[in-house]
Amino acid sequence: MKQDAKIPQDGRATRREFLKKSTFAAAVAASTNIFKTPVYGQNQAPAPGSVIGANNRLIVAYIGTGGQGMTHVRTQKAGAAANNIVQAAACDLSVTRQQDAAKEIGAGCDLFKDYEKMLERKDIDAVTIATVDHWHCKTTLAALDAGKHVYVEKPMTRYLGEAFDVYDKVNSTKKILQVGSQGCTAAAWQKSAELIKAGTIGTPVWAQGYYCRNNPNGKAEWDYDIKQWCTAADLDWAKWQQPVHNKTDFSADSYFRWRKYYPYCAGLLGDLVPHRLLPLMVATGNPEFPTRVVSLGTKNVHSDAGILGTPERDCPEHVELLAEFPSGLILTIVASSVAARSPGFVIYGHHASLEIGSSGERVEVKPEKDFSDDVDLQTFDGLKPNEDIGAHEANWFDCIRSNKQPNAGIDLAIRAQTVISLAEMSNRLNMMCLFDEKTRKITSMADGKEVDAITYGTLPKS
Repeated sequence: MKQDAKIPQDGRATRREFLKKSTFAAAVAASTNIFKTPVYGQNQAPAPGSVIGANNRLIVAYIGTGGQGMTHVRTQKAGAAANNIVQAAACDLSVTRQQDAAKEIGAGCDLFKDYEKMLERKDIDAVTIATVDHWHCKTTLAALDAGKHVYVEKPMTRYLGEAFDVYDKVNSTKKILQVGSQGCTAAAWQKSAELIKAGTIGTPVWAQGYYCRNNPNGKAEWDYDIKQWCTAADLDWAKWQQPVHNKTDFSADSYFRWRKYYPYCAGLLGDLVPHRLLPLMVATGNPEFPTRVVSLGTKNVHSDAGILGTPERDCPEHVELLAEFPSGLILTIVASSVAARSPGFVIYGHHASLEIGSSGERVEVKPEKDFSDDVDLQTFDGLKPNEDIGAHEANWFDCIRSNKQPNAGIDLAIRAQTVISLAEMSNRLNMMCLFDEKTRKITSMADGKEVDAITYGTLPKS
């Protein structure tokens, strides 16, 4: 056969054309489903079990109606017609917050102090959980056991053992669980996964993400205002702190500023890191369990020492984590409450890099110099942005009806929670954690000895 003179003998043009066609085909195949099923799970068969019809109305309830809980109440109310849902019940340990939910939802909203009683309602299909972190596991397990689908705020659980309890329960009940890292529904992370799966950047080598803040007015992160209604008479304090080991007398400071204190939260690792970690793991196209995790945390600014009469935080003001995965990918996440400037979001590959907009609205393909003949410089602008809670909730409702995995479903959530929990262990125990996904065992890289996952009562502040 006569050689086409326009195609170089080294085959670069042929390879380049192949990559372009592969990328285009992958984009077309996923374009109709970008906000319904994550790219990494498109080949998974739906889980067996009952499927709610596409036209069936979903009855929804809420556990935890504080700040974030009321955000969900409002966004789901605004999208009730589009999502075909009815808001039926709300549960909170505070009488005031129960009433806040009732006022927002309107007539017909049943109120509960005990989530166990609310879950006895057979007509409730799905539950949105926005409690403090140390209640995520117990309420999620109870909801799943009661046959409800679950949307639970990030992090999925306070500790790693709890995360595997939830993972096993979701797999046994076949219910749909969505974790509230709403960035996973932003289009840029999904587009990045398409490009990586099409081979556009070659083998992914490392990725970076950031969530950094800084308050110039002397008020530290999480020093929320204490409301006058918060009293021992309004709030069931004994039950609020029930799961934790370090129980204290009633404290309005702990109630409103719980993210600062280890018994209730992993700090920045539990609050800000999930917003970047989960979407970046989606963007790889193949979320994995980590094999090694190390994390450093510092508290040298003391931004909340002596401010507003609140104790200084237990957790660091600035944290960095580094995670290695079986594929060889290394991922780093930085979160800060005392330094806001950030380099940006990038996934670096052997052939090219993906620069991702901070709101998930843009992806740019930048070839490595030595692969510029193989990979085109491409920009995808105007993508659906990050932090759209309503879109993330809609994805959950869609998947309940279709019996498909949502954008932040259980398979992603357990892998991300493993990274988060090992990072906390690394920082607090001053160790590098090795993890075996088959045995679920943690060992110390320093001496190879097995280490139990930390939980309530393991450490002084728990």
